[in-house]
Amino acid sequence: MKLDSAALGQIIREERKAQGLLQVELAAASGVGVRFLVELERGKPTAQLGRALTVLATLG
Repeated sequence: MKLDSAALGQIIREERKAQGLLQVELAAASGVGVRFLVELERGKPTAQLGRALTVLATLG
């Protein structure tokens, strides 16, 4: 699988749902805004990498 912003967003969305988290819950736990998380899950290519890594770390 080619890992690009869309694939990363899909991975995050699937893992969030697998853990039973709402976007607002994951955003709060990660210290990012809901809008950022929504854009990240949609694969926005300009999402900040540092914040994306924080979300990934929160998901484990």
